[in-house]
Amino acid sequence: MPRDTESIEREIEAARNQLANTLDELSVRAHPKRLVENTKQTVVAKVNEPKVKYSLIGGGALIVLLFLVKIFR
Repeated sequence: MPRDTESIEREIEAARNQLANTLDELSVRAHPKRLVENTKQTVVAKVNEPKVKYSLIGGGALIVLLFLVKIFR
């Protein structure tokens, strides 16, 4: 059974609307400020994990200690 022109036009219009919505969503997701904010939140969350936080503190303390030993030697 052949489809009528009106139903084909409706399908094309629906596909256009869906594509437009998808493009709008992608433009929001790919906005540089949003990417920076998401990355910042991810890094802060990772640094606040106990293993990472205490490792960074320990590494910083070691660097300070080595610096002080080098100065006072």
